[in-house]
Amino acid sequence: MTAAAWRLAPPVAALLFVALLLPPSRHLLEGSMTLQMLVQLPLLISTGYLLREAVPAPLAAVIARWNQHGLSGLALASLAGMFWMLPRSLDAAVSLPWMAFAKFASVPLLIGLPLGLSWPHMGFIVRGVFLLELIATFFRLGWLYMVSPIRLCNNYLLDDQQRAGEYMLVIGSVILVGVLAKLLWGRFNST
Repeated sequence: MTAAAWRLAPPVAALLFVALLLPPSRHLLEGSMTLQMLVQLPLLISTGYLLREAVPAPLAAVIARWNQHGLSGLALASLAGMFWMLPRSLDAAVSLPWMAFAKFASVPLLIGLPLGLSWPHMGFIVRGVFLLELIATFFRLGWLYMVSPIRLCNNYLLDDQQRAGEYMLVIGSVILVGVLAKLLWGRFNST
């Protein structure tokens, strides 16, 4: 992305966040496990990622000293991401208003923003480990959601859970192919 495009990132993030908060989009995206996990959460993460340009330079310098090689931000994003991948968390975010608030606050600020601030500082190995764990998580959860004979989320039907599992396996495969293509023909050191 060019410097001019990155300057537009904070307003785009704000518009995306407001659009995700609107009742029609919330009703649509939270009406299906597949849409909540594979559309709403990634869009909230993208909102936080784009907010990295809104962080003032002095604060970004302090965070960069704390976030050597992007490891601290990656650890924070991974822990918060694990919480929001739990079926119980997804259920609660649909049923309880305070959990919905927690989702809309924590996913952009504890997953997207730390990833946005950390990615440029990550080396090849850290990025590779992160991407491999992301792929493995998609495969593990996708398989679990597909083969589980019981509903893991009370708010969603078993067929929706299985469909989410199938899509997670597809997404994991696409990311894997992308990483392999990048290893064979591209570079990982671009932001």
